[in-house]
Amino acid sequence: MSEESIESADNFPPTQDGYQRLWTPQRMVYVQGQDKPKDTSKKECPFCAAQKKTDEEGLIIWHGTHVFAIMNLYPYNVGHLMICPYRHVGMLVDLDDDELFEFEKATTLAITVMKEVSHPDGWNVGINQGEVAGAGVAGHLHQHVVPRWEGDSNFMPITAGTRTMPILLGKQRDDYAAGFEHLQGDFNLPSRN
Repeated sequence: MSEESIESADNFPPTQDGYQRLWTPQRMVYVQGQDKPKDTSKKECPFCAAQKKTDEEGLIIWHGTHVFAIMNLYPYNVGHLMICPYRHVGMLVDLDDDELFEFEKATTLAITVMKEVSHPDGWNVGINQGEVAGAGVAGHLHQHVVPRWEGDSNFMPITAGTRTMPILLGKQRDDYAAGFEHLQGDFNLPSRN
């Protein structure tokens, strides 16, 4: 390979490329599968398992007819939650029309709840479908809703291997659950309870 074909790293990432970045190097251990059982066929899906627990134990925030909202046990940021169908399906295309409508409507409800409860400046919303695309639980579809604040990234994860989380997951779950209950009628989303 000639030196001419090697791109210089002096300007990486380019300072004017227009993208914001959510760097999460602390999650590499999770992504690479360290401490995960090698045979996942015997391990129960965490989203299916959460449905068998109390809402507080399972970190479930809200129950719709076809989907539910749950806190992320390995959050990218404070308040990170996920919208999941009750059915154990892995791909967005596996949802029927009623599930798909409620899946996306519940996502907009989640953003509205976060706006009222946590007052973020923005959100990252997304789905990783398949293990190769970064889905930690590839067999059960889930959409991430991650609140973001100006300046929420700092040096702690990089230099100290620590992410500061100013609120406990249980407290965040309780606050969001109250917000979902209060606002779900505005979205014409029935509760399963």
